[in-house]
Amino acid sequence: MKTIQLRRYTLVDGEYDAFVSWFDEWMPGVRSGAGFTIEFAYGLREANQFVWAVSAPGDADAFRALEAAYLESDARAEAFDGVPQRIAIYDIALVDDVTV
Repeated sequence: MKTIQLRRYTLVDGEYDAFVSWFDEWMPGVRSGAGFTIEFAYGLREANQFVWAVSAPGDADAFRALEAAYLESDARAEAFDGVPQRIAIYDIALVDDVTV
């Protein structure tokens, strides 16, 4: 069993390339080091959006506990140190894994 979180961002105008570059440099290592798996990541340049999903083993409560630890981690703090705000709108939710 795993829990998946879908993360949809509308980026600050003019920050698309910088955000994607930062994400590629930091998130794979930081998230995996915290026990997460990045399921996918896609950019929508024309819409200035970025959509990705991260998962972790276990149920929603286990995911939330892991995420709380990640949010307080030194690795995350380092990844965000000195980075300007590049996300204008966050849409983040746990999602159901629906097999079609």
